[in-house]
Amino acid sequence: MRPLLPAALLATCTALAQTAPAPPPTPADDQSYTLRTQANIVLVPTTVQTKKGDMIYQLKPEQFVVEDNGVPQAIHLDEDTDSLGLSLVVVVQCSRSAGWEFTKLDGLGTMVDDLAGGAPREVAIVTYGSAPLLLGNFSSSPEALSRALAQLTPCDDSDASTLDAVRYATKLLEARNDHNRHAILLISETRDHGSDAKPAEVIAALGRTNTVVDAVAFGPGKTEILNDLKYTGVTSPISLLVMAVEALKKNAAHQLAAMSGGEYVNFTTQKGFDEGLHQLTNHIHNYYLLSFQPPTAAGGAPSAGMHRIRVRVPDYPTARIRFRESYFSGELDASDPVN
Repeated sequence: MRPLLPAALLATCTALAQTAPAPPPTPADDQSYTLRTQANIVLVPTTVQTKKGDMIYQLKPEQFVVEDNGVPQAIHLDEDTDSLGLSLVVVVQCSRSAGWEFTKLDGLGTMVDDLAGGAPREVAIVTYGSAPLLLGNFSSSPEALSRALAQLTPCDDSDASTLDAVRYATKLLEARNDHNRHAILLISETRDHGSDAKPAEVIAALGRTNTVVDAVAFGPGKTEILNDLKYTGVTSPISLLVMAVEALKKNAAHQLAAMSGGEYVNFTTQKGFDEGLHQLTNHIHNYYLLSFQPPTAAGGAPSAGMHRIRVRVPDYPTARIRFRESYFSGELDASDPVN
């Protein structure tokens, strides 16, 4: 089995969180957008590794068990994503301790190529401290990408409004009228400092815009790996959203990646940065793309609120399985205290 395309960057990995009219149908012989033209499909990128870290290939759909709030789902395994393009927003923090890390980012253009693989792509570059700034709008030109990346410089700012920057990038992607995968590559500290955006608002927006976040985080000391959304049993949608909001406060970069189906790596040294990017690239090119139609409530829409996802492979009980942990469905209530 050939390795799958960069499914951690597959922006189709986030739930189509609202019931909405499907895009215009493609011709019958064009299978490129099969999953994009169905409403209420939850896509779950999944890697399966041995305890030593070796990828396990050639698994069949019937070998996976995918649960939505503890309920097993009928799933589909899709590998035919070769012709899907990529709309990517690279979001780089320039403030606080970011200035110490900029020398490690010299190869960012090559990194974008590695992450995108051979797919057609358009890339936008955003930097931020207390507010996001667009350095280069969406372009498929390598020269335009290089010009935008050349403008990345440290900034004298005490804030690092990560949630505001991700919300801004999400709006850029929402404005794209295409069939591309939508993704954000976030390079930042682990914690948010000074955002006006509400965490629950950002969580819902990632689902609404079908966006996945891959995060490369730096920070002093060893980053705490959060387990707040790991499967521990069925919990109410409200309490799941509260857990997600609290996790974003502790480590925004990690939680944004986990909730949206992306990858998360952390570094403190140049070697750690290089090894982390190699790990990220390896993982995102070796995903199984699983999908299911979520349980529906009255009116045919998925039950509102946060849903917890769990993926198991019973044939490999000791395997290390990485998967998207949750999705948000429905409209966010502005009066909800978590918002």
